[in-house]
Amino acid sequence: MNDEPGRQPSAAGARRTVATYSSYREAERAVDWLSDQGFAVERVSIVGTGLRYVEQVAGRVTTGRAALTGAGQGLLIGALFALLFGIFFAGPDFLGLLLYALVAGAIFGAIFGALAHSAMGGRRDFASVAGTQADHYEVQVDAEVAGEAQRLLDAIPAEGRSHSSRS
Repeated sequence: MNDEPGRQPSAAGARRTVATYSSYREAERAVDWLSDQGFAVERVSIVGTGLRYVEQVAGRVTTGRAALTGAGQGLLIGALFALLFGIFFAGPDFLGLLLYALVAGAIFGAIFGALAHSAMGGRRDFASVAGTQADHYEVQVDAEVAGEAQRLLDAIPAEGRSHSSRS
């Protein structure tokens, strides 16, 4: 195992960090640039370091809101079933089938949504979006081609140069 900073073992051999970025978008842009220049991007990794789990709370969820969400999901499921069975019941009966499936799906979805929320017993009465974020992102390449990658990254146009290079 190699403890040298910026180098990690990989399936293709040792890796070297050629650039560090403060956002994933910048690192992604650098790899895209390498690809546009004909560099073998299968020899590149984007490595996020300083990872943390972030959960952004989007709002409160009440039993009514859970029922409304369930009704919307039930509508979609009902529409899918109506379209599936519509293959066999083409003609004037299809509209009745569609209406029945939409109403039944909304009712069952609302009931299921409200019951599922009530079963939580007051825990997690909020909606959220979760993700993993990194403090910074390193573009790492196989050591054998690090010089070429570094040369190409140094040629990125000014708007793509918000990185710190490592030799």
